[in-house]
Amino acid sequence: MSQLSHFYEKKMIDFACKQFNLDDIIKCGLGLTRTELKIMKYFLKDTSKECTTNSISKKLNLNLTTIQKAVKKLSEKGIIIRHQKNLDNGGYIYTYECNSKSNIRKIIKEIIQHWTDKVEEKIDKW
Repeated sequence: MSQLSHFYEKKMIDFACKQFNLDDIIKCGLGLTRTELKIMKYFLKDTSKECTTNSISKKLNLNLTTIQKAVKKLSEKGIIIRHQKNLDNGGYIYTYECNSKSNIRKIIKEIIQHWTDKVEEKIDKW
């Protein structure tokens, strides 16, 4: 089992009176919409792919404008990386690729650690 598969298994995590699905933790922790999570998972299936918004739109059968907004947010969050490709006849296109699995894990862990620190601080002040 790859490290990412182990990291991204659909497991429930217990916290006192509630169970959390790992997808929900990742979605909430990163502040993702359902579409952004779907795109991130698409990239995580094959981290070597480099795609345009058009190809993602066709592959996932989603509206191009929706994809453009989602990849912009994912890029801002460091989940995917945007590259500008200059065209031979002038102009350019953007392509996107997945950030490294270890960097995405690091981003999520930092968010969770920040949340944990805030919870501990609130409990200490209580």
